[in-house]
Amino acid sequence: IQMVSAQIGRVTGRGLSANIRKYYGAKIAYPIILMLFFANVFNLGADISAMGTATSMLIGGPPHVYAILLTLASVVMQVWIPYRKYARVLKWLTFVLFAYVGVVFFVRIPWAEVAIGTFLPTMSWDGGFVATFVAVLGTTISPYLFFWQSSQVVEEIRTHKHEHALREYPSEAPVALRLMRNDTLVGMGISNLIAYFIMLATAATLHAHNITNIATAEQAALALRPLAGEFCYILFALGILGTGLLALPVLAGSAAFAVSEALHFRTGLAKKPSEAKRFYGIIAVATLLGIGLIYMGLNPIRALFWSAVINGVISAPIMVVIMVMAHREKIMGTFTIGRTWSVLGWLATALMAVAVVVFFMTLGS
Repeated sequence: IQMVSAQIGRVTGRGLSANIRKYYGAKIAYPIILMLFFANVFNLGADISAMGTATSMLIGGPPHVYAILLTLASVVMQVWIPYRKYARVLKWLTFVLFAYVGVVFFVRIPWAEVAIGTFLPTMSWDGGFVATFVAVLGTTISPYLFFWQSSQVVEEIRTHKHEHALREYPSEAPVALRLMRNDTLVGMGISNLIAYFIMLATAATLHAHNITNIATAEQAALALRPLAGEFCYILFALGILGTGLLALPVLAGSAAFAVSEALHFRTGLAKKPSEAKRFYGIIAVATLLGIGLIYMGLNPIRALFWSAVINGVISAPIMVVIMVMAHREKIMGTFTIGRTWSVLGWLATALMAVAVVVFFMTLGS
């Protein structure tokens, strides 16, 4: 799905939101974008709250103050640092995620059980299990990632004079598509590897000791301390902080791209604030709404979980639209997706749709 989203952007020279608005009209585009915006705000609130708590765990002090300062710093960097430099900052920041991999090497792992559980997982029709299943899918194939992926491909076209939309310059296709696919495969491969280690570390520490009711990031870290040691406590806090700093610009930025493209505003992180006032204004509004949520007694762990569920639920219809667009010659010209990506994309869409239907069927059970 990430690959297809990127290809739509590279071929058309427009992000997902702009394409949906152009070919399917406002009646389809606006509900999708509205769902994305509010899901992103909810996710922003959860991440901001968790970041403040993680900072407090590391150096002490008031979590809310840290949350606000870190968030404002993130917005300032998005607005004032040139896009190419900021993109490099985000790429280096991803290395913080390997903190979760490090946790595994400081705890006892029953690798035989892990191998069996990985390839022969235990399934259940319990409502809590199904909700968690949807949450895992929703945090892996999140709608904001679709819009961010396509918009960033378009951003790269705009900031590199030698790159163009493939419908207009088909001669660029062999190199451009190969680089795009390699970049997406590596990025999503590492993303899923990190996600696997997060679940493995949690299972081997908290779950293995029947600690299953965690309300805050601080509780999780404090529970880890006697189980995995002081170093894991620090790694956990650093992981939350780094993840939040990485997620904030993507969440706020994807919302701004989606809304701005649909409303025909000038967009782009490569543009100066004076050149795209409404685009940067949407980033600021989404972030401020996220900050507002932390003053509503938001439980960051529960909020992160349910934001993932919400992302999973709204992913299904968006994935259908993405796959339909990728097959239309009117949109993609001669660059409609091939059979392999078509089969994989529709299988992923069907899995997401079935998971969401089962989720609603088992809700409350």
